[in-house]
Amino acid sequence: MANDVEDILGTAAAWRAGGRQVALATVVTTWGSSPRPVGSQLVVDDKGIFLGSVSGGCIEGAVIQEAKEVMRGGAPRTLEFGVSNEQAWEVGLACGGKVRVFVERVE
Repeated sequence: MANDVEDILGTAAAWRAGGRQVALATVVTTWGSSPRPVGSQLVVDDKGIFLGSVSGGCIEGAVIQEAKEVMRGGAPRTLEFGVSNEQAWEVGLACGGKVRVFVERVE
């Protein structure tokens, strides 16, 4: 699936209009070798269905879990993954770079 901003935002709006809880994750900064560029987005619903990509797959599971927490009433949050982050190794971001992802609930 394409990671076109209009597709991601359009999907988020359609899912929300359909009564789903929705969160949006956006790559806000990168450093070094990063799988996806700044501005890449992923939309996820309360059942874990998602569209888009913030990492080419290596950290998406962790981002989706955080998105579910945000949908349950948690505050928006910024997630950081990099080779110095133990969780990054666990989720597979061993590419030598860093990525920061902002996760927010779609109202």
